Amino acid sequence: MKLLYEGKTKNVYENDNNTITLKFKDDATGRDGVFDPGENAVGLSIEGLGRESLRMSVHYFEMMNAAGIPTHYISGDVAKAEMVVKAGSVFGGGVEFVCRLRADGSFVRRYGAYVKKGAELDCLVEVTLKDDERQDPPATKETIVALGIMTADEYDVCAALTKKIARIIADDLATKGLELYDIKFEFFRNDGEIILADEFSAGIMRVYRGGEIVPPMELAALVL
Repeated sequence: MKLLYEGKTKNVYENDNNTITLKFKDDATGRDGVFDPGENAVGLSIEGLGRESLRMSVHYFEMMNAAGIPTHYISGDVAKAEMVVKAGSVFGGGVEFVCRLRADGSFVRRYGAYVKKGAELDCLVEVTLKDDERQDPPATKETIVALGIMTADEYDVCAALTKKIARIIADDLATKGLELYDIKFEFFRNDGEIILADEFSAGIMRVYRGGEIVPPMELAALVL
């Protein structure tokens, strides 16, 4: 395998058969040793997190495939903490679609004059551009189209998929006594089709139980 990219929580490798291998790490985003999926830097390392993140990813990608949602997932090897996926082209430098069911994290920091933590948001979709140097700036649909990152139709497809997938995940978590507050997705182009990419893990979602955020390893155990 050829190393293409070293990420914060995964390394990306190119295979000979036009597929990609994602190697999950034990690193998690956060600050001062405290886990936070909304942070933009590695804040701590948790032994075994890579394997658990992969197990959650396999679980939910198989659920998405069964629901007819196009994804990049091909297979997963939990022992190696590796997932094989379809190759695809990224939108710009990467675009993240965030679905917010309740107010938390950066949303409250930005709009605290108008909303309190935990307020219901009814699957509000926000978009940010992946750009570590500029702290992942938020962008409107009009901005993304004007910058040539996506067409208006591509944006609409991704926004609709974001809401649909978030509701599926929220319903599944609810059966386990858990509540999804927010979740972020990334989409790629693949042979003219928009497909769900990246992963499903505690690193892309905030999940609460009894008013407290569920830690990464505990979330994997509860989900699986």
